[in-house]
Amino acid sequence: MSTSGGAVSEFLDEIEPTIFGAGAAITLLFVVAFAVSPDAAYNVVDGIRVWILAHFNWFFLFVMLGFVLFLGFLIFGPWGRLRMGDEDPEYSYFSYFAMMYSAGLAAGIVFWGPAEALFHYSTVPPIYDVSAESAAAMPVAVQYSIFHWSLTQWSCFTVMGIGIGYFVYNYDAPLRVSAVLTPVLGADNVNGPVGKIVDILAVFATLGGVATSLGFIGSQFITGLDFQWGVQLGDIGTILVITGMTVIFTISLVLGVDKGIRRLSNFNMALFLLLMVATLIFGPTVRILELGTQATGRFVGEFFQTSLYTDFTNGGDWANAWTVFYWLWPLAWSPFAGLFIARISRGRSVREVAFAGIGATSMATIPWFAIVGGSAVIMQHTGAANLLGPVTEYGESVSGYVLFGALPLVGTVLLFAFLLLVTTFFVTSADSSTLAVSMMTTGGKEHPSSINRVFWGVLQGLVASILMVVGGVNALQSAAIITGAPFAVVCLVAMLGLIRTFQKETGGVLLQDRTNIFGKPSKSDGSSGRVVAQDDD
Repeated sequence: MSTSGGAVSEFLDEIEPTIFGAGAAITLLFVVAFAVSPDAAYNVVDGIRVWILAHFNWFFLFVMLGFVLFLGFLIFGPWGRLRMGDEDPEYSYFSYFAMMYSAGLAAGIVFWGPAEALFHYSTVPPIYDVSAESAAAMPVAVQYSIFHWSLTQWSCFTVMGIGIGYFVYNYDAPLRVSAVLTPVLGADNVNGPVGKIVDILAVFATLGGVATSLGFIGSQFITGLDFQWGVQLGDIGTILVITGMTVIFTISLVLGVDKGIRRLSNFNMALFLLLMVATLIFGPTVRILELGTQATGRFVGEFFQTSLYTDFTNGGDWANAWTVFYWLWPLAWSPFAGLFIARISRGRSVREVAFAGIGATSMATIPWFAIVGGSAVIMQHTGAANLLGPVTEYGESVSGYVLFGALPLVGTVLLFAFLLLVTTFFVTSADSSTLAVSMMTTGGKEHPSSINRVFWGVLQGLVASILMVVGGVNALQSAAIITGAPFAVVCLVAMLGLIRTFQKETGGVLLQDRTNIFGKPSKSDGSSGRVVAQDDD
């Protein structure tokens, strides 16, 4: 048989027909609906979005805060000693963290870094009685951008990643999102109807969430070309931009995790650090440090207050548009991000995964918003640059062009580095999401065929291209909310299942044979006879 014939045969043999067929069909049906009747389709989707936010915004705030508290307990508590399988970790900790960060919303972090604080500076969150565009509004603006993009937003990824990875590597559940249902259904029954429904929904949520981000990144290039150089792209140009990005991440995807995603993720983190340090050095350094310190202190001191703020007296409009949307967006991403985290976490302790997920990511994210977002607010407030004018006229996509272009000496270099970083971060997110979809649609195969990966990569590019041309990006954002809502429940089930499992495994159940869950000798905590897994850290 020829090589091509063998590849096709491998592709056909590996797919799980129900999940593959239903996931692709729902996605294509969504695209066709917007292509044929975009207004009608948008009205339906947006109506569901409004209903969800009107009735359940409080639930999403409580659930996401609960994930943060649970992960904090895993980091500092005894359950952190448990491990994801009994093998050695596959990657160095830096590469592991870089891949995790790149697979998450890092492209959004870079994209919104120069922009979000400006919005909160010009329209202060209603929780604070502070005048807009005042000196008092500056730390509030940076504080809220830090709050929206650090601890909480990463928590659902991490809970899902631990839930999938723990039951895959310790209970032989299939490498799919439905693995988190193992404590409820049992590992042998995850392949049943309930598990398949979760996996089908995960495929659609992944494609929708990543296509939305691809639309964001594409719009940044298109809007930037118009703003910076007066180049206006029509529909053909838009499709070419999206197609180019799709080709790049598909090539990286076919190279695999080690050669493609790992190397690109390491490059991303180096460039991310370089751009952040350069902005600090060439920007208003002392004022950045002062403002960043104040904003970070406010973030820590008022974390619970901002986490549970619903803006009830104003109908929740502000909270729904910002905080609740920011929680539902990563919830829509949680299936693929969690599955990818599980894929690269074999051999690591629960504590390592939890810390990398919300601790190390926050240690990278907080300085970024303090430095880049702080620079934008400071330059706007002092008159060193007018960022709000172009942002109001062109949208948030131009904020990076204005900010980095205004920095002395190295502005042009940093501008291109910024655009490159947004692109490469998105490429790694698209890589990992497409790999996750491929694993879900093959019944949990760790290394899906190239044809499978290319198919889903092309479909993601197709979704983004069509939706950008027909103006459906806003509708897809609404779809991200709709898809994220049920995954709040799935993530909650994952967390409760882990709590139940960890209690059983460390609460005396294993005393009978004095071995831990991997068949290795366990040790008692010396007080109550309680057995915990060996800590090999």
